Amino acid sequence: MIAVRPMMQEDVAVACQILNDIIAIGGTTAFETPFSEALFAQAYLTGADQICCHVALDEQGEVAGFQWLGTHEELPDDCADIATFSRREPALKGAGRALFAETSTRATALGFHSINATIRADNRMGLSYYDKMGFRDYSVAYGVPLRDGTPVDRISKRYELKKDTAC
Repeated sequence: MIAVRPMMQEDVAVACQILNDIIAIGGTTAFETPFSEALFAQAYLTGADQICCHVALDEQGEVAGFQWLGTHEELPDDCADIATFSRREPALKGAGRALFAETSTRATALGFHSINATIRADNRMGLSYYDKMGFRDYSVAYGVPLRDGTPVDRISKRYELKKDTAC
């Protein structure tokens, strides 16, 4: 079983490096510019839009991935926004599933009805992950330009925590 707990200040350096490594690889996140540890902490640990952020730990107790849940001005009040990042090397199989189990439980306890995930259309791994968690496509933003001007669609998926609701 993979240990999952809330992110703490002492996790920032490792979690920030995980995200920056993913950004450097390219093609799997909308982020194109690396984060400083201070900016990362503001975005994922202390930001006003943050609801919760959890880390998955490997057998050595090292952060292997993290999942953020927050609010977004373009979403209804009962719909939270999610972002998931996991270490590429060495990967920790099951980290995403363990993180989502905790995040979805927390979102339900806080009264959210659904969770939104917006993923680049060229991020096959991310699209597959959210499909496996039970998210369903509901919207596409076509041709959102990258920094170099390359248009890439963004696919929004929804996970319903409670019936008869939608983002």
